[in-house]
Amino acid sequence: MIANEPISQEDVGEALREGRPLRLARTYKVLYAQDNLNFRALDLTEPVPLGREILNAAGATPVETFSLLAVLPNGDFEDVRLDEPFDLRKRGAERFIGFSTDRLFKLTLDERQIEWGKPVIQGAYRFKLGDLGRGFAVFLKGRGETRLVERGDLIDLSDPGIERFVTGPKPVTDYEIIVNARPRIVHDEDVTFEQVVALAFPGPHGENIIFSVTYRHAASKPHAGELGAGGVVEVKKKGTIFNVTKTDKS
Repeated sequence: MIANEPISQEDVGEALREGRPLRLARTYKVLYAQDNLNFRALDLTEPVPLGREILNAAGATPVETFSLLAVLPNGDFEDVRLDEPFDLRKRGAERFIGFSTDRLFKLTLDERQIEWGKPVIQGAYRFKLGDLGRGFAVFLKGRGETRLVERGDLIDLSDPGIERFVTGPKPVTDYEIIVNARPRIVHDEDVTFEQVVALAFPGPHGENIIFSVTYRHAASKPHAGELGAGGVVEVKKKGTIFNVTKTDKS
């Protein structure tokens, strides 16, 4: 490489994780989602793009019908106006969400205010916004009551006032699954490959032993398939079926 030659691409998220400033590059890689939290990679040609340039790069047209939010490193949301320059080098955002609406709805999560571009938010997005670990849940605080938000719940944000959400330890709930034709009880709707293998074949295993896991009637999509090492399946309250086979490679 020629000395001082610009780097072809700079990953903004990588720079954030390494705690360093952005380097000179031909393109800047960020993450973009539209009307949801399903992010995809997006290449920008400027380190200080306008809001409309980010939307144009994402194919969100006509840009005048969209609202754009930047997700800051601390989890806060910042409204990015169409003709406002957004300096990736100073604010370090790597994620942007475009909403096909001209109205933003406010809500709070653990007293942190968030703006959302749809009148309805799904419970699953609350989990993602809260970046929750296993054993924790999101709760909606209403008039005199606090209720658990399930992943499939839809919460209406268009009513007067600001919906308040809090996080906390998840209540213990029993989920009955079937592992190799035997009923088993787990206490979380997220069941891992390792949990299922331990339920099917408890105890230590030799290094030459490998396991294969298939499932059906799951709550997550796809509802049936193969589960690999490190994988997770969201199970139904009752009736998700797992088949585990053991093979000795020695």
